[in-house]
Amino acid sequence: MKKAPIIWTTTILFSLTFLVAAIAVPWYAIAVGFGWFEIIATILALGYCGMSITAGYHRLWAHKTYDAHPFLQWAFAIGGAFALQNSALHWSSDHRDHHRHVDNDDKDPYSAGRGFWYSHIGWMLRDYQGEVYHDYSNVRDLQKNRIVAWQHKYYLMLTIATNFGIPVLLGWLSGNMLGMILSVGVLRLVLSHHFTFFINSLAHIWGKQPYTDKNSARDNGVLAFLTYGEGYHNYHHIFEYDYRNGIKWWQFDPTKWLIKSSSYIGLTRNLRTVPEERIALAKAKMQLQRAQQKAQLLPNAEQLLQLLEREYELLVARMQDFYQLKKQFVVQKKQALIEQYQTADFKQRYREFKYHMQQQHQHWQRLTAALH
Repeated sequence: MKKAPIIWTTTILFSLTFLVAAIAVPWYAIAVGFGWFEIIATILALGYCGMSITAGYHRLWAHKTYDAHPFLQWAFAIGGAFALQNSALHWSSDHRDHHRHVDNDDKDPYSAGRGFWYSHIGWMLRDYQGEVYHDYSNVRDLQKNRIVAWQHKYYLMLTIATNFGIPVLLGWLSGNMLGMILSVGVLRLVLSHHFTFFINSLAHIWGKQPYTDKNSARDNGVLAFLTYGEGYHNYHHIFEYDYRNGIKWWQFDPTKWLIKSSSYIGLTRNLRTVPEERIALAKAKMQLQRAQQKAQLLPNAEQLLQLLEREYELLVARMQDFYQLKKQFVVQKKQALIEQYQTADFKQRYREFKYHMQQQHQHWQRLTAALH
């Protein structure tokens, strides 16, 4: 089978920047040393690029999980060009295809099924997409966005201006031109690239699958730290329209924090979230599936499978009752239309339902854990 032609521009760019970052940057750090100005500037520039991709390209434009003020969109458009990961329009088109055809080696642009190298960087080194490269039929909504359209039209000019202009400007301000070009120019670019690429590669082979096993996506806290919260990838692939990736308060998701905090000052609005009930049910279903697989290997498999099914149905019923009551509680709290004694009675019912649901959930956890 004939291989797709090499895209020399991309291949040379990735190769040269990686070699400079791997050889010249350590040499300079040992021989000359980077000052605090270069270190802080690199961290800030890396964060700006990363958040422009995660909060802008990914959660705003590719998935439309929230709405953003034009000021924030302009910031993301410029930061995305600085990150040098193609235009927001093209990036979103590829990403929507990835979600629609995940793990399909023929239709997923960076399918993990074709191996680590391919999904990490190989898919960009050869012209695998051919004629469909410029097919933007799945992002017609974004073509109507004047900021996205502007960035796409002037993308090459913006990448040159940011990737040369910003390091040179900072080098002039600091008086250390070479140090700033190596750190903010090259090292920042290489790290930004590979941190994003890890989501396409490592996040599909390394980690846990607490919500679904219908695709290869994994949850991985280490990758979340490197990718501004994008590492909770198993959750993201089943609930892609949630502006959060890390749904627990303790999960590292600075992209979520940026989006949420921006809503307090009017820069973001209409933040989309998945109902708690759907999340809990998805997790319970996966626990049932894994417990059933283990139970089938035991001598009393038939009895255990029946027990698991009964307990699962009871858990689901408890969950549905609780979350239905919780919805009513939220509505009544907002409306404040019921009398005080009715409110007290309702709260008591709410606490009872919550207690029974928690008890059933703990029982379910003990049951499934016993089969591990």
